[in-house]
Amino acid sequence: MTKTILVIDDDEDVRKSFTLALEGSGYEVETVESGEKGVQRMAEVKYSLVYLDLKMPGMGGVATLREIRKRDATIPVYIVTAFYEEFLTELKTAAAEGINFDLLKKPIESDKIVFVTKSILEKPGIY
Repeated sequence: MTKTILVIDDDEDVRKSFTLALEGSGYEVETVESGEKGVQRMAEVKYSLVYLDLKMPGMGGVATLREIRKRDATIPVYIVTAFYEEFLTELKTAAAEGINFDLLKKPIESDKIVFVTKSILEKPGIY
């Protein structure tokens, strides 16, 4: 069974970089440009991993994270952002509420995208 990854980011170049980095990896990569579309896709598809931007128009990353967690409390979510400090209070609040996530800082190189993805999805007996 192919593992499917969802990338939620309003920046087309970031979405393309994830797609290109994971091309040929054996994973299926789907990208959407907004939190709203990401949440909608989560209702339709069972993903193995989500990469999520924080700073997006409309539904921001923290709100999107909350909606993802309402649908699936176990899926790994990696927030990929250059604006961590700007959202620190919101992220701390979410973490205090038991909403789990991990952080990756932009810019993120292709080899790191591949490394993080494989380390998450290739753990024996998990996901």
